Amino acid sequence: MKEIESDVVYARLVKGVASFFRENGKDRAVVGLSGGIDSAVVLCIAAEALGRENVHAVLMPSPFSTLHSVTDAIELASNLNISYNIVPIEAIFNKYTKELEEFFCDDIKDITIENLQARIRADILMAYSNQTGALLLNTSNKSELAMGYGTLYGDLSGALMVIADLYKLQVYSIAHYINTLEKVIPQNTITKEPSAELRIDQKDSDTLPEYKILDPILHMLTEEGKSPEEVIAGGTERILVDRIVKLMKSSAFKVHQLPQMLQLGDFPLQPAFKCLIC
Repeated sequence: MKEIESDVVYARLVKGVASFFRENGKDRAVVGLSGGIDSAVVLCIAAEALGRENVHAVLMPSPFSTLHSVTDAIELASNLNISYNIVPIEAIFNKYTKELEEFFCDDIKDITIENLQARIRADILMAYSNQTGALLLNTSNKSELAMGYGTLYGDLSGALMVIADLYKLQVYSIAHYINTLEKVIPQNTITKEPSAELRIDQKDSDTLPEYKILDPILHMLTEEGKSPEEVIAGGTERILVDRIVKLMKSSAFKVHQLPQMLQLGDFPLQPAFKCLIC
């Protein structure tokens, strides 16, 4: 998996966002800002494409959000001079949970609790979109999408998926490049371990292979068109390849419900992922 030309990819993403808004007669965007790397990069791209005065960020901390994620998000918005609101979701989340406890006889699955938070946030972001006319920009990356690491009608919502054709490691490359232009993304956002923060001490690596392992395998299976057996023959453990392919197949139905996405190069995301579920 070769390094991307970050300057070229960044320019294409900026141009893509600008073109999408122009073609749809829109000029304002809203981004759910979490303090993580994905939303940070999307916010920077939107600011460059549309003008900082035309982008708004919404921070929606839950009971499981860490203080540093909130402060990182505020620092980024401040560095970019972008307007933002903080809308805590704890009260809404607790109300939902109480109602669902009665509905499910006090037996709520962890996945239900996690997805509930993502959908509450999507409702708030779409309410802002309805109220102001700003389009919601999605912040999911290609690695997460391949693994089904996203909630339908939650963090997979939006008018446009900006970084859906970038693997997680490539998102970090773009973040580093952005900071060479102007140091706006907090260092902590770049160095901390990725987490959706949907439960206490959650890390992406709890349920996914580490991205430095996952991304090259996904690249071989999609862009390089290798079969799982070919990847295994190349030296990757069978148990790991089988796990990744199983996750891709089990979540493939989500691909058909994704928003429009910016696509890079000759290998668009959707056909590449579909080839493994035929």
